[in-house]
Amino acid sequence: MPEYKRKVGDRGQVTIPKELRDRRGIEGGDEVEFVEVNDELRIKPPTDEERLAEGYRKRAERSRELTEEMEEASSEATGHLGDAPGWSE
Repeated sequence: MPEYKRKVGDRGQVTIPKELRDRRGIEGGDEVEFVEVNDELRIKPPTDEERLAEGYRKRAERSRELTEEMEEASSEATGHLGDAPGWSE
């Protein structure tokens, strides 16, 4: 596993390398936890519950979008049925 070194800024800020953020699913604005374990300082990504909740929110939004798209397509198709040979309501 590669090791990364970063300088701590004057205000105590450290940039987490993009590769690690991507691998751990950490995005801008996410909260992370700092945990001291023996002589180490560990940074933990959001808890599984928070990730799960965010995933459900994103899926629900996408589901609403897909439902709207399907309803629009269905309405459009229904409007063209009268043009089909042999079709009558």
